[in-house]
Amino acid sequence: MRRRRFNRQLAGAYLTYLLAPLRGNGPEMGARELSCDVAIVGGGLGGCAAALAALRAGRSVVLTEPTDWIGGQLTSQAVPPDEHPWIEQFGCNASYRRLRNAIRAYYRDHYPLTASAHRNLHLNPGNGNVSRLCHEPKVALAVLTAMLAPYASAGRLLVLHECDPVGAELDGDRIRSVAVRCRRSGDERSLVASYFLDATELGELLPLVGAEFVMGAESRAETQEPHAPATAQPLNQQAFTVCFAVEHRPGEDHTIDRPAAYPFWRDYVPRLVPPWPDKLLSWETTQPITREPVNLGFDPSGAGKGFWVYRRIQDPRNFVPGSYGGSDGVTLVNWPQNDYWLGPLVGVSAEEAERHIERARQLSLSLLYWMQTEAPRPDGGTGWPGLRLRGDLVGETPDGLAKAPYVRESRRIRAELTIVEDHVGTEARRRRTGREEVEAERFEDSVGVGSYRIDLHPSTGGDNYIDISSLPFQIPLGALIPVRLENLLPACKNIGTTHITNGCYRLHPVEWAIGEAAGALAAFCLERRTIPRAVRNQPKQRTEFQAALRAQGVELDWPRLSPR
Repeated sequence: MRRRRFNRQLAGAYLTYLLAPLRGNGPEMGARELSCDVAIVGGGLGGCAAALAALRAGRSVVLTEPTDWIGGQLTSQAVPPDEHPWIEQFGCNASYRRLRNAIRAYYRDHYPLTASAHRNLHLNPGNGNVSRLCHEPKVALAVLTAMLAPYASAGRLLVLHECDPVGAELDGDRIRSVAVRCRRSGDERSLVASYFLDATELGELLPLVGAEFVMGAESRAETQEPHAPATAQPLNQQAFTVCFAVEHRPGEDHTIDRPAAYPFWRDYVPRLVPPWPDKLLSWETTQPITREPVNLGFDPSGAGKGFWVYRRIQDPRNFVPGSYGGSDGVTLVNWPQNDYWLGPLVGVSAEEAERHIERARQLSLSLLYWMQTEAPRPDGGTGWPGLRLRGDLVGETPDGLAKAPYVRESRRIRAELTIVEDHVGTEARRRRTGREEVEAERFEDSVGVGSYRIDLHPSTGGDNYIDISSLPFQIPLGALIPVRLENLLPACKNIGTTHITNGCYRLHPVEWAIGEAAGALAAFCLERRTIPRAVRNQPKQRTEFQAALRAQGVELDWPRLSPR
């Protein structure tokens, strides 16, 4: 009975999403001033997790989102989850596990799975090898919408799609209100709240409220990190990527029109240190750890191999034969070949950032056109014209690409505690402790856990990959506490990390854990009539908050594990 109720709720929520554009999407209706307990600016994974945490605690929430899809990395950016190898057993919040389970349940309830796929407890719809749960962005959207639907129905949650923060009013070290503008109508609303959470992809709220923040790469003198540059480089930021979904239909021709920037990207040779081995549009790339040349190859036919299976989100073998009319499946293209590092998104004008995003979209279209027409095949031929762009799976954008770029690096708050390489890097910990067997720094104010390699993609400063071993880590509450402002909390990859440690704190389950901790902290402070700084620095309050997190299924500690 509970399963049927959930399915009806999920279907109803998805119908609500589908009809939303016909009904005005909220921001174009209602009062000019919206009051709530917690205002969350940014509807990505961190924003959704923060909203759910505050709502479960009985608080009212306004959640804004710049696109018409909540979910960020999983949905509008079209990136299947990057996770650690123990994700099915431990090392994530219970709410994140519910999200993953609901995605699998959605496939079992609505997709034509084979009997064996239906029985598979750890169903991976695409059998992609980057993740144990490679799935369509639309499915994550449906599930996240369903998770939030009861609170919207109860009138405690308002989601404002297609809204951007444009201003703020402060009273000393407290934010009084944040103004947001609707992209469609140009109308502005003022959000008045007790707490404001920045869950934007670029830390967009931080400069508006005058928060102290860092961007790009800090100097080695500031952080003492072995992999930091000698001097600070604020405009040296990780590549971002405009992702897209593509299927292969043998014998058909779905070649797109030649992109305007194709001549540039076809001949572009990256200038990075250490050097890139070939043109960017080539199967020859850099191995991230060794930075030696590597050719993973590409072949969408049959079971597929190389880049085709890397982020594949639809494997025909999981579905009843004939369900997809002879397609070889669908893969999500988020590869070295469409990483864009010719300019940053933070620290430049809005106009320049938009130019970089447009160039990145041209790069992705050029990569697709190259694969359709000129890419070398294993049989000695060139091109796969049967590659078909699946814009319908990523939101029906005009060019068929993802709604938003996949952003790896944001502005980061100046925090009470900044996580540095010595806290989590395997070799840095060995040097610091003088021991071979090491674990990450243990933080007494832990509010979550995560694990991923320190994985920095090529950067706007000309760095090739920085990909080094890290240890399963904790998320310290001190990294969520701004040095000055009292009612601002970061809720995604804008916490107190460095350019280096952001490389392991930026992935899906960690962003979710950060958001959940931020939303729960705001609710806790409202209930106890306290402030985040006091929760961290007063042992009794900190212990009570951590107990509240554990009661919600938040893991605060790791079992002893071997380094990755």
